[in-house]
Amino acid sequence: MNATSLLKDAFTGPGSATRIAGATLLVTTLAAQHPHPAFELAREKDVFSLVPNWKFFAPNPATHDFHYLYRTLDEDRQTSAWVELDLITERKMIQAFWFSSRRREKAVFDICTAILKSIQKGDDPTNSPPFRVLTEFIRKQIRDASDASDVRGFQFSVVRAPGHDDSEDPEVLYVSTYLPMKPAGPAFLGAA
Repeated sequence: MNATSLLKDAFTGPGSATRIAGATLLVTTLAAQHPHPAFELAREKDVFSLVPNWKFFAPNPATHDFHYLYRTLDEDRQTSAWVELDLITERKMIQAFWFSSRRREKAVFDICTAILKSIQKGDDPTNSPPFRVLTEFIRKQIRDASDASDVRGFQFSVVRAPGHDDSEDPEVLYVSTYLPMKPAGPAFLGAA
């Protein structure tokens, strides 16, 4: 059998309609992933949403990393140097298949995104649940990293950086006021 007859059988033999539909869907899916607007035509005509979109789980993918820094204030009112929290774990090949350790990193990223959205709206984030969760997370990191017995309070900062692209400078997005190391109030019961 030569190539011409194989090609002819693929388009005219038994099951050809399924093969043609599958090939059409594959080519359309690949074309629809291209970022150029001309390739969006297939998705616009797709009334039944048959053409998958690689952006389904991340319609606005993150293009920057957030870095979290803190500094402490001791009982003598001396401020420490800024310390960066190391949340990004070293990547391993197995993580392409199973990466459960990234959940913490992703949760903090999402919490920070919620805080920054409220700041962009002009709201004060300090009483919001995301702010309280991030504050408690940083408070725990301080306790775990050092002897926090003489720490009176802390301040944290959120910095946006482009990741591996060194051509863009990091940008400070938020700097908190000093927060007490031992908070008081019903919202923080059990957090001592």
